[in-house]
Amino acid sequence: MALRLVADFDLRKDVLPWLRAQRAASAGAGARGGGADVLENNYESLRVLNVERNGNVIYTYKDNKGNVFFGLYDRQTRQNEHLYTFEKDLQVVSCSVNSERTLLAASLVQATKEGRRNELQPGSKCLTLLVEIHPVNNVKVLKAVDSYIWVQFLYPHVDSRPLPENNLLLISEEKYIEKFHIRVIHEDGNRVVIKNSGRLPRERIAEDFVWAQWDMSEQRLYYIDLKKSRSILKCIQFCADENFNLMFEAPLDISLSDSGFKLVNFGCNDLQDQGKLSKYLTLYVFTNHTGSLCLCYSPKFESWEQITYSVFYLHKGHSKTFTASPASTDSPVTKGITFLNLDYYVAVYIPGHFFHLLNIQHPDLICHSLFLTGNNEVIDMLPHSPLQSLSGSLVLDWCSGKLCRASLNQSYLLQFLWNPRLDWEKMAVLHCVLSCGRDPQFLEAQIIQWVSENSSACHSFDLIQEFIIASSYWSICPETSNMDKFLPYSSVLTWNTEIPGITVVTEEITLPLMKVHSFKGYWEKLNFHLEYAKYSKPHLHYNNSMVKREWHSLISEEKTEKRRSKVYTRNILDNAMKVISNVEARNLEPRLTPLFQEEDNHQRLLVGLMVSELKDHLLRHLQGVGKKKIEQMVLNYVSKLLDLICQILETSWRKHNLHPCILHFNRQASAAEFAVFYIMTRILEATKSLFLPLPPGFHTLHTLLGVRCLPLHNLLHYIDNGVLLLTETAVTRLMEDLDNTEKNEKLKFSIIVRLPLCIGQKICRLWDHPMSSNIISRKHVKRLLQNYTKQSQSSITDKSSFSTEFLPLNYFIQTLTDIESSSQALHALEGHDNVDARFVEEAALKHTTMLLGL
Repeated sequence: MALRLVADFDLRKDVLPWLRAQRAASAGAGARGGGADVLENNYESLRVLNVERNGNVIYTYKDNKGNVFFGLYDRQTRQNEHLYTFEKDLQVVSCSVNSERTLLAASLVQATKEGRRNELQPGSKCLTLLVEIHPVNNVKVLKAVDSYIWVQFLYPHVDSRPLPENNLLLISEEKYIEKFHIRVIHEDGNRVVIKNSGRLPRERIAEDFVWAQWDMSEQRLYYIDLKKSRSILKCIQFCADENFNLMFEAPLDISLSDSGFKLVNFGCNDLQDQGKLSKYLTLYVFTNHTGSLCLCYSPKFESWEQITYSVFYLHKGHSKTFTASPASTDSPVTKGITFLNLDYYVAVYIPGHFFHLLNIQHPDLICHSLFLTGNNEVIDMLPHSPLQSLSGSLVLDWCSGKLCRASLNQSYLLQFLWNPRLDWEKMAVLHCVLSCGRDPQFLEAQIIQWVSENSSACHSFDLIQEFIIASSYWSICPETSNMDKFLPYSSVLTWNTEIPGITVVTEEITLPLMKVHSFKGYWEKLNFHLEYAKYSKPHLHYNNSMVKREWHSLISEEKTEKRRSKVYTRNILDNAMKVISNVEARNLEPRLTPLFQEEDNHQRLLVGLMVSELKDHLLRHLQGVGKKKIEQMVLNYVSKLLDLICQILETSWRKHNLHPCILHFNRQASAAEFAVFYIMTRILEATKSLFLPLPPGFHTLHTLLGVRCLPLHNLLHYIDNGVLLLTETAVTRLMEDLDNTEKNEKLKFSIIVRLPLCIGQKICRLWDHPMSSNIISRKHVKRLLQNYTKQSQSSITDKSSFSTEFLPLNYFIQTLTDIESSSQALHALEGHDNVDARFVEEAALKHTTMLLGL
């Protein structure tokens, strides 16, 4: 199943055995187990009423006399506790207990003959009671009205520290919310009683609302009121100092004027008429630790042919309206749409019809969200019982009475990844899996294996490139908030391909208006998102354009023998050394691939420059984070990027059972070597367009494999087009290992003439061959004659000093000798003492002899 539900509480396992034991003990030996039978007969009435902030679960059931029993299950101690029993046949609307478990608030109505609560006909009463339960003592009536009332104690602290005052919310069906201030005193030791119970201070905190939602873990109240037929979303934050603040107002482009009255998460509603769920609107507000604020809305279903819902990304300033077609019109939609908060994602589904995973962190491109519609095993395996999203990832399964933590099923998504899917599905599932974050080493190993075997399976994007960027992002993003603004999340910037079975309409919306001026925690992060969206700041995602310019500048200076400050270059190379050391430290097993075995200064410069530029980028834009932490984050990010490339190559190397000894040139290349050469070429393509660094030694290994795997004309084509880079190490290896057969001479010559001047001179000396001498001589002559000014000289040439009587050659050698002996050539000849006019003469004669076949 794509959703992973881990039970934190199970009514049948955690409560029912305890209730049976209690009944059996109270009945005594003469009851012959009758208490358990009575409980079995009344098991249908056992249900969860509320989940408090500290995790305690309040439940209720009726005994055989109709008495209403209230119990509490402590999820920390795994113990049950009897709170109170009403010895009347009543139906519970709502219930809440304070953090010290000294006060119980309950709202009850008369029960009908069928055991359900009545519809509150005129004259009927809803009683809202406040009970002293430590020990059981007085009962105070807070409300007795002809409309439903819901109750909720505030928990300013997660622990159960004694509070000078308890605060209780009363939510009325008549569209108002009151806050009661309840002070308690201790009498006769531990006896807790309400102080001035006849006059409890109260204040009205909201009026004329049509929808409200309670966030128990964050102690927030969201509600929507109507102003001139316009829906306004508001949020009240209840603070630890027992005060509360209106945090924001956000206009919504949805009509709720005829939707009636709806509450979300004020206790656990009795949803007995499941067949009616699909006929009513669904509306949830979801947040997460990164500062996101989303409102998910599904209107009443007008027909079964199309199902429409909207997501308001309030922290981004836009909304998306999704229209999905059910799997089949033959199977009508009888269940309501379900929205579940999965941290970075929101799951939206109707069992048997569709399943959507919406990326909340990066909603701009539709390809980063997963949409499954129609006959699909993922859809068929969704839970069919209604799930209520309580707070964060906590959900309640109504039918089973289970309280679960919902998350993405990483193992199932990994299996799903291997199935042949469309490009957008591959990308969406890849990001879903990476966001899970559990057991990252195992996760990456599985994804790398998939990437290695499917590197060319995607046509809309580069799979290797996407994996490197996305995985590097997820390795660093959870450490610091707002990193999604500064680090690239994906290699794909636009997506225009339509997704079958789903249509999306994107609209701009008005940003929430913050009503306070001092922010902490979540509100500080949300305000950052709003400020970013409001002022349309320039795109702050890091890219390597500056690194590219600086790197080319350094390489150009190296060719022209101009040098930057030694301190500047040393700092860059020191950055590279830190990254390489960090990558090597991550590698727990001996590396099979011969990487990091040479200096490769060009790649080291690129690594060091990326560290330097990324650090400067984050120091400019990332506020509130220390310099040392940023430096460490940058080091980890660049190290991760290099390590991923190494892992992809290492995985392919191990899969094909290769060994460094394959780089000898005494046999034909195998199919395994072709496969590794291909994956290295794909890695090179992926990194080249983004100008990402490669591990030192990568180009050498790639070139040597290319020599083994490619025919000469293909090899030269790859070299001329920049796919294969001729490094000094690779060419040196070729000159030393290849013998001088006709085929190898042609290969060596073709490579030598393509070498840069800076290393060509060194390489030529390694090849004892007329062709090599010829190349050295040409370069020596070119260097001597480029600034030569013809001088008058004697027309008589001493023939005795030459080994042959060939006047043009004799004259040319005499000219070179004169230049070499002059002061203007002294500087040009520095470092080239082994090459002179006599060497040029011998090389010319040998080359002529070889051409004439003599």
